Amino acid sequence: MRLDEWLSSAARARPGHAALVAEGRTLTYAELNKHATGLARRLAVSPGDRVPAALPPGLAFCELLHALPRRGAALIPLDPRGPAAPALPLGPPSDVELLETVDPEAVHTVIQTSGTTGEPKAVELSYANHAASAAASAGALGVDPADRWLCPVPLHHVAGLNVLIRCVIHRTTAVVHERFDVERVKSTLEAGEVTLASLVPTMLARLRDAGLKRAPGLRAIALGGGPSPAGLLEWAAETGIPVTPVYGLTETCSQVVAGSPGRPMLGVELQVAGNGEILVRGPMVARRSLSADGWLHTGDRGRLDEEGRLDVEGRLKELIVTGGENVAPLEIEQVLLAHPAVADAGVAGLPDAEWGEAVTAFVVLRSPATSAELLDWCGAGLAPFKVPKAVHEVSELPRNASGKLLRHRLESPPA
Repeated sequence: MRLDEWLSSAARARPGHAALVAEGRTLTYAELNKHATGLARRLAVSPGDRVPAALPPGLAFCELLHALPRRGAALIPLDPRGPAAPALPLGPPSDVELLETVDPEAVHTVIQTSGTTGEPKAVELSYANHAASAAASAGALGVDPADRWLCPVPLHHVAGLNVLIRCVIHRTTAVVHERFDVERVKSTLEAGEVTLASLVPTMLARLRDAGLKRAPGLRAIALGGGPSPAGLLEWAAETGIPVTPVYGLTETCSQVVAGSPGRPMLGVELQVAGNGEILVRGPMVARRSLSADGWLHTGDRGRLDEEGRLDVEGRLKELIVTGGENVAPLEIEQVLLAHPAVADAGVAGLPDAEWGEAVTAFVVLRSPATSAELLDWCGAGLAPFKVPKAVHEVSELPRNASGKLLRHRLESPPA
């Protein structure tokens, strides 16, 4: 059984409805389909080809995303700030027959993981994976025909890319910002221009600090990509900003758990292995990412309560072993972020002759605070072996384009 190609199907069903708002323009589904069809006829590609592209968020990216399926090819979205990608394989316009249906198991996109613990890896996501992810999202966040989904997160990562795909599957409107600009996003939310938004915690924290106080018409902010700083969700609740924390991975086509506490989304099965690793399976999981036992081994550590709700505790590889004790960096970061002077925090285990690994903290301050003060603060809320051996002030922490902390890049600053 084949699937209808999503954009051409949406153009038939809602030709005059806004499909995309980007770069100061609004394209209806009929217009976006015309653009994508024209590009598809100029692409010198064959079915099964993988096409790398490093385009900034905007019209050209969206046109290519929807043109390649009409030729049976898959997109490899790359960071536009990275090394230059090969030029698009364009040819003279042709009358080549374009696909109106697709094989659900065919590869739709090949996405690089975020690389938070080292080198990124390529993940092949099929049409069926994306369709299952869109259904799971609809079950968690709902779908309204008038939805407008704000996307200020990178499109070469799965969270941003999936906004475009979910919107075309549900025939709603994607509102794409070229980058995250706190004042622009604040204005968009306060003007009631969108009903849904995808943000990472650092973005929401910056909106809070910029004075966001209302978001009329907003049904939910899907907040993912890392743990939330202490007090952020409480602020959102008190302010009336609807936030739904989500957990997912590139290999799961984005979100698989939603809410606080986290509950599995539609079609998702969760299990926690004996070593604490979170295991996931379901129709949104990339087939080649499954282990021999049929589960995706996420590399994340967590706990399931008696009602099946998930608490994510961080990456297994990031566990610090200090003096024979296991320490989760996330726990220490949350304590540091609760200090009023700390704007951002990262914790790593650095090699140490005495302890094996020394718990070491790196902080970005919003107001003056001494290392001794922050160590005392940690001592009041943590077991002694979890208290950092040192706290270093830095101007910023290494994060990727989605805001995830690149913990493996934390190093002691020069003395």
